[in-house]
Amino acid sequence: MGERRSRSGKRLRNNEIEGGHGVRALALAVAVRAGVPVLLWGAPGTGKTRTVEALARRMGLPCETVVAAIREPADFAGLPVPGATLEIDGRRVRQTDLAPPAWAVRLAAAGRGVLFLDEISAAPPAVQVALLRVVLERTVGDLRLPEAVRIVAAANPADADGGLWELAPALSNRFVHIPWEPDLARWRSGMVAGWAEPPSVELDEAALRRATAAARAEVAAFVGVRRELLLKQPRADAHGTAAWPSPRTWEMAAGLLGAAAAARTADGGALPGEVAELLLAGAVGEGAAVEFLAWRRALDLPDPECLLRDPSRYVPPRHGDQVYVLLMGVVDAVRRRLTAGRWRAAWSVVERTVRAGHGDLAVLAGRMLREAAREAGRAGDGRFAVPESALAAVEDAGLVDGQANVLEEIAGGGTVH
Repeated sequence: MGERRSRSGKRLRNNEIEGGHGVRALALAVAVRAGVPVLLWGAPGTGKTRTVEALARRMGLPCETVVAAIREPADFAGLPVPGATLEIDGRRVRQTDLAPPAWAVRLAAAGRGVLFLDEISAAPPAVQVALLRVVLERTVGDLRLPEAVRIVAAANPADADGGLWELAPALSNRFVHIPWEPDLARWRSGMVAGWAEPPSVELDEAALRRATAAARAEVAAFVGVRRELLLKQPRADAHGTAAWPSPRTWEMAAGLLGAAAAARTADGGALPGEVAELLLAGAVGEGAAVEFLAWRRALDLPDPECLLRDPSRYVPPRHGDQVYVLLMGVVDAVRRRLTAGRWRAAWSVVERTVRAGHGDLAVLAGRMLREAAREAGRAGDGRFAVPESALAAVEDAGLVDGQANVLEEIAGGGTVH
């Protein structure tokens, strides 16, 4: 993979800052904290297992290490055992249960933890199939693991040693992939002064919701422009392909972008932008990530808060993807802090958007604003009715043809002059 530059101007190689083992460790911490399954790719002896177990300790989580290469499918799909006897249509029928292994029971009893699936690339295809529900649904046999259980896996590249299987695309598409390579400077420092604990991050739930909403709007707008990137499966002969774009991984990417933006280090600092870039490429692949980042840099949109303070400054962008991202930002800002003044300003933005020829996007934003008012218990409050001028703009734009209820749906609790 060739060299490229991050938005900060630093040289990137293999999705990392040159010599930046710390960025990979931060990316791992973000994925674990956000609850996204993560797969570390690195040669044997590069500290993958030690790092994962140390991160779990730092986060105060029990860690169960399961070597996938030496397991049977039943170790993940469950071992068939006699279950309860039921009466069906007058007949007694004995069901078969799928008993989970001890490590899964321990994680369920703890209510949280890290499941570390080591040597996953050496697991035969039948075991990989059994892992599908474990990774995506946290289900082992008939046991559903708690949502607070995080899943991390480790794999060796195909050229690292022999005896490896290609990772099945269905399994690969359930992970964010992080390359894990040794850093000479950090290794020398650890040999002399002792090994530092891996970094941990904190996520404020309110900040995470805001950042994720913004990221989801951006991802939806981008894929609307580059529709062929919604699903781009690797070719059958594309050996070693890890991350690739799919509806699942784009949703994963949006969550990771939001988490990276909201995360703070132990001293309260924001994460470097390269962490988000690494996670994005690890979810949807290098090519799609580069295109998304270039598109986002070109948006150059005003701050939604500035528009809510003075909506008269709003000049709708020409392109629909830019309008979509901006409107979603305005809606999210109003949802975070709903006042009568901000409500009126948001509808002024919606009205201007309709009159600029983006009525379909404006109607979508209007529906979301009404939903925000309902969520805040303001549906019957006259101060939060839809301005008549906004509804008139919708009608003037001819958006009621074939959907006569759109005005009533947007107006909801009434209108105000």
